[in-house]
Amino acid sequence: MNDILIWALLITAVIVLIVSLQVLKVIKIYVKESTNPSLFATEEEKELARIEAERIEGERKAKPSLLTKLMGLRPISEEKDIMMEHEFDGIAELDNPTPAWFMVLFYASIIFAVGYLLNYHVLGWGKLQEDEYVAELQQAETDKIAYLQKPGNKANKINENNVVQSKDPAVIQTGAALFKNACTPCHGEKAQGIVGPNLTDEFWLHGGKVTDVFKTIKYGVPDKGMIAWEKSLNAKQISDLTSYILSLQGSKPAGAKAPQGKKQE
Repeated sequence: MNDILIWALLITAVIVLIVSLQVLKVIKIYVKESTNPSLFATEEEKELARIEAERIEGERKAKPSLLTKLMGLRPISEEKDIMMEHEFDGIAELDNPTPAWFMVLFYASIIFAVGYLLNYHVLGWGKLQEDEYVAELQQAETDKIAYLQKPGNKANKINENNVVQSKDPAVIQTGAALFKNACTPCHGEKAQGIVGPNLTDEFWLHGGKVTDVFKTIKYGVPDKGMIAWEKSLNAKQISDLTSYILSLQGSKPAGAKAPQGKKQE
């Protein structure tokens, strides 16, 4: 019901608008005719007025508009003056020069191109897209490290001295997701060891205590190709990852790599 009422009001408004425009048009015509002095002028006055109107119109057409000047166009009445002497098959050519605005843009583009070449490829003042991309990545990495190391971040209260192994299923699940994304390329999907050592047995290269594992993950082993994950993970994430790795002890996955290091007492 409301929709019908709204449509009825809209149609009524449109009809009223159309009628109003027609009334205004009639009023405008009446006012124009009633105020037109030519209605009361003599024939001689009408003729003089017509001649004056034609003169003004001729001057208006002869005077080029601002757009014509900007475009560098010549009026049609002047085409006979810029007609070239030769013609072919009844077709003549106009000696019409290139518009000034086009020439300005043309030479400006050349100047810009030269400046761009010198700035980016010769003098090296400006950074290319590849350089800007690398700089943005470095800045993002710096900002990330600063955030992870921010004193107010609760996750950073955990360190290699106070970390404690957790057996909470939620923590283990979080650590498993981190392990899958970060550790499987070197240690395998089941931590059985590929390039890196097997993490499911009792032997460790850098210690098997919770503090040792946390420290190894945090600072990495550069001479063995393991990166320092403190640049990518916060302390809480490293703690969760540590708890997950320790939860794999004795899981004995298929194809496990031979033991390396010393047995953890």
